Amino acid sequence: MTTTSSSTSPASTSPKPPPKLYTLPAPPAPLTRDISDDFDPTFKYNNELPIVIDNGSWQTRAGFAHDPLPRFTCPPQVARYLDRKLGKKYTFGGYDVFVDATARGQAKNIFDGNVVSNFDALEMLLDYTFIKLGLEGGAGGGLGHPLVMTEAVCNPNYSRKMVTELIFEGYNAPSLVYGIDALFSFNYNGGRSGLVLSSGNTATHLIPVVNGKGLIPLTTRLSWGGSQGTDFMLKLLQLKYPGFPSKLANWQAEALIMDHCYVSGDYKEELESYLQPGFLEEKDRVIQFPFTEAVKFEKSQEELDKIAEKRKESGRRLQEQAAKTRLEKLIKKEQELEYYKDLQSKSESMGKRDFKRLLESNDFDDESQLEKIIRDLDKNIKRARKQDVGEEEPDEIPTFPLVDIPDEELDEEGKKQKRQQKLVKSSYDARQRARAEKDAEKARLAEEERKDIEARERDLDTWVGEKRATRDSLVAKLKDRQRLRTELTDRKSLASQMRMKSIANLASDTPAAKKRRRGGNAEADDTFGANDDDWAVYRSIGTGGTGEDDDEEDEELNRELKSIEALLLAHDPDFEEHHTRDAQADWTKSLLHAFLRGIRSFDPENQAEQNQMHLNVERIRVPEIVFEPSMAGLDQAGIVEIASDILLHRISKPEERDQLLKDVFCTGGNTTFHGFEDRLKKELTAVLPYGSTINVRKAGNVTLDAWRGAAKWCSAKEKDAEWKKAIVTRQEYLEKGSEYLKEHRMGNAFG
Repeated sequence: MTTTSSSTSPASTSPKPPPKLYTLPAPPAPLTRDISDDFDPTFKYNNELPIVIDNGSWQTRAGFAHDPLPRFTCPPQVARYLDRKLGKKYTFGGYDVFVDATARGQAKNIFDGNVVSNFDALEMLLDYTFIKLGLEGGAGGGLGHPLVMTEAVCNPNYSRKMVTELIFEGYNAPSLVYGIDALFSFNYNGGRSGLVLSSGNTATHLIPVVNGKGLIPLTTRLSWGGSQGTDFMLKLLQLKYPGFPSKLANWQAEALIMDHCYVSGDYKEELESYLQPGFLEEKDRVIQFPFTEAVKFEKSQEELDKIAEKRKESGRRLQEQAAKTRLEKLIKKEQELEYYKDLQSKSESMGKRDFKRLLESNDFDDESQLEKIIRDLDKNIKRARKQDVGEEEPDEIPTFPLVDIPDEELDEEGKKQKRQQKLVKSSYDARQRARAEKDAEKARLAEEERKDIEARERDLDTWVGEKRATRDSLVAKLKDRQRLRTELTDRKSLASQMRMKSIANLASDTPAAKKRRRGGNAEADDTFGANDDDWAVYRSIGTGGTGEDDDEEDEELNRELKSIEALLLAHDPDFEEHHTRDAQADWTKSLLHAFLRGIRSFDPENQAEQNQMHLNVERIRVPEIVFEPSMAGLDQAGIVEIASDILLHRISKPEERDQLLKDVFCTGGNTTFHGFEDRLKKELTAVLPYGSTINVRKAGNVTLDAWRGAAKWCSAKEKDAEWKKAIVTRQEYLEKGSEYLKEHRMGNAFG
């Protein structure tokens, strides 16, 4: 993927300063206040003081009604396991679950979505909470305090029934009342009538409130919250950095969302702006993960110069040796080809039986094997001649007078000179044949070029289509070869496993082919090597199929690709420089590199850069899901569509609709993003009738105001206080059962 023009290149000619690095926060830690902090002595031993528990799926917050802040906060998780060495059972709750590896493995959440479903775990969490609050219990040995708890919107009766039984039977609580956290937060912030948008950890609810009472039957739920956003961010980063050195934990992804994400004012427009290097640099956040720097010993310039000189000298010697070896191999192959062609020509003068015996004496089963050997040798010789630079021929043709003289007529010195002349003659003949091959190849290429020009002049569109198809096939072939090399570096890949299987089979004294034969002489059945293709396995396992011949083939494919791209650049108006493979491999012109590694070069040897993640488009993509759930594959309407449906179709009275529009209230941890209320107001203005007065506001503290609202609601001391009328006492529980519920304006009221 590349930019459309050189002007949008992510790199500039001037050096750029290093980017600002952002670090990850510390892992979650307990938030516990001492029981004596801010404690009013007048409430000591006052069993009428309610305990307030905001029972959320992200955090459980507990404290007394007179507290300005919850005394205890923890995630709703517990763990219990048996230490077999010590013979003891251990129980962990809240953040203590994360201090032990075994406890983390046994961790259980009390919620399924936003509904309490694991009641054994809930009992352990309440034990842990009450211990942290320092409760001594009442006179009857029970909880001794009224209990105010939050619950989910439209909480199922079964879940509420089981929690009620646990509170009254397990803790002997004097009274209990449930409420909805979003309504508590709305009431705490002075709301009377409005549309409450509560986006929490597991779901988003839109609750219309009229005269302080939530209209639960008109409430709509969107199955997306903070936990789904965390999973979405985790998947995005895992796909973006599949080979990242360290594993990204859920709490780290959650921290990245909370610290760096924001709601875009216009998502599509801003997404297009990310294609501009300047805008991308401005919005890009570089997250530095912890790493251990490898110690490197730097060498002096003198030592580096000596090493470079040695490498240069060894490279020159290797080139000379390789040229000599290639020439010797070429001569040997030509001699073998001449011998096999002579052997093939004898088939015309000899009988079939005699010729077959002659083939068997040369280790051939039939004439087809001989023909295959001749074809392969001819192909290899032609390839070698293409790469043979040769030497300039002298003006005079050399003579070899002793070559045709029999050895019997020569003395020892003459025989020695004859051998030298034979060697020189064979080298001369090889060069002549190579030159003839080159001339023939040049003629063939000239003819092909002439035909290509004729085809281009005859029908340019067809010619361009054929060249593009050829280029695509070459690029695909090169990518497949690169993919194979990459897979061979991974020992778990199929290619690497097949290679190791071949190695193990070759190294075994009884290969797989022999193991399958039970009985019989294994040595007699071993025909490995009879076919020349058998020896190709050593080439494939030696370097994973990337030996010298493979490198030569890669070079040939790249040369062919560059020639085709040069033709397309000259004659195809739609094929530009940035479409070439070299331009796509250049990081300064790669849009993929800009999103993955920023607008600066990337050093794979640098440990710090290896442990960096670049957050750019993810910063707006994750919060956007509540507005466009289809981006995450969620088949539901977004919050703007839900809100417009409630306001325009479900609320029938115009005066109530106007009251709701004047106070659109946002609460919940998933609304903390910068720009959330501005975007919501903009979207609602676009779908509501012209001239509608809309006011969107956010809770003072979107996470704590639910607990504060519940504490404020139940701190009233009047005898006819609302919360006292809404509580279910233990006596009422024993008389009317665990399903008995008093409806009130802060809870699930369906009347």
